[in-house]
Amino acid sequence: MSAHRLIVGACLAAGFTTLLDQSVLNVAMPALRGSLHAGDAALQWIMAGYSLTFGLALVPAGRLGDMYGRRTLFAGGLVVFALGGVVAALAGSAWLVAAARLVQGAGAGVVNPQIIGLFQDLFTGTERARALGAYAVVGGVAASVGPPVGGVILHLAGADPGWRLVLLLNLPFALATVPLALKLLPEELPDRRRTQLDLPGLLLLAAATLAVLLPLVGVSGGWWWAAAAVAGVGALVAWERRYTARGRTALLLPALTRSRGFVLGTLVAMCYFGAALALNLVIALFLQDGLGLSPLAAAALSLPGAVGFAASSTASHRLVSRYGRLGVSAALAVAAVSIAAAAAATTLLPTGGVVVALGLSQLVTGAAGGLVNAPNQALTLTHAPPGAGGLSAAMLQLSQRLAASVSIAAVTGIFLHTAQAGLLPSYRAALTHGTLLCLALVLLSLLFAVADGLSPRAVTDGLSTRRSTA
Repeated sequence: MSAHRLIVGACLAAGFTTLLDQSVLNVAMPALRGSLHAGDAALQWIMAGYSLTFGLALVPAGRLGDMYGRRTLFAGGLVVFALGGVVAALAGSAWLVAAARLVQGAGAGVVNPQIIGLFQDLFTGTERARALGAYAVVGGVAASVGPPVGGVILHLAGADPGWRLVLLLNLPFALATVPLALKLLPEELPDRRRTQLDLPGLLLLAAATLAVLLPLVGVSGGWWWAAAAVAGVGALVAWERRYTARGRTALLLPALTRSRGFVLGTLVAMCYFGAALALNLVIALFLQDGLGLSPLAAAALSLPGAVGFAASSTASHRLVSRYGRLGVSAALAVAAVSIAAAAAATTLLPTGGVVVALGLSQLVTGAAGGLVNAPNQALTLTHAPPGAGGLSAAMLQLSQRLAASVSIAAVTGIFLHTAQAGLLPSYRAALTHGTLLCLALVLLSLLFAVADGLSPRAVTDGLSTRRSTA
């Protein structure tokens, strides 16, 4: 096996474990809440905080990798990620788990841009596309198989220490991958003069995101937070223009923000990614807290989604080659119909029918997701300007992660505030409300995909893609 293939294997293993960590905890949240007597706000931070710090770390970590080399950051990020998992697993309070998850997210955010950067550095053309496609598929598979894996662990170990073992699941991957990375990854140092960090821009983006997130997790302030978010966005835009005028590389690269294809593709990713993560979480809460299913039974209902995603992902490159953005739009439409049917079933059917309907919806939505994630990433990154492939990919991931943190906080907040312990009708209403919010996000994603597909440039790109494939 060539050295490059070994590097790809190490990168995909690291990507898998950091992306698995978000989804595997979904099925363990009821057990964690019962063990630590966690409140709603703590639960929201445990789930949303990981995506928040993951996203905020991506761009500066990617640029530091460009400046100082990727090997140390790759290995160091994995160590931080694993240590955060150990602290969370040993925690005696929910808020300590939430703090440790913030650390874990930051570690994951340091690792993942190094993966993309290595693929950009080591490969060109078709090999680079294959490596990036494999990374996208691995991320989707990690998200899909997380709940079944967590369910099996909880079934075998019990509620406590089951949820703690779920949080320790990343440790063996890190112990195996860190030495491999230190041995295999190249030591070359790129030209440090070509990259700036734009820390003020990152801080303004973080402040604007927190202003949106905090009221969703119960922090009082009302419309003042909305005003703060608007002010933060305004300050960010003003700073980025000033920073760019100085000839520096801004966080919001002008060539990206002016690209219709990149902006619309990023909006597709943001809305769909946030909806998918939030929907999986509230379904897991409903099945266990509302219907009283065991973690293993709840995880089994997520298995059709994992199978559907894995099966469709293998054909996703054909979809993007033949249909371009139109194929992504069709997959999003299927996902929207499936989610709407699940919401209707939750309201109208008896309990047994709801369980069956959710399983079928998971299958269809998972299969649709496999035809959305990697194709949308590939189509969106084709609009990256020359020399900015790594930054473009980091910005795409950053947007997804920040959207996910807000979506998870909003949807779980609606669910937790609507559901009342012991009252099944309230859990039905809670899941219906959460599902409808996820449906709205998917419909927004579909709207952005259709808008991109109707542009003359998208038609030309689709014809070019088909010719090159032929």
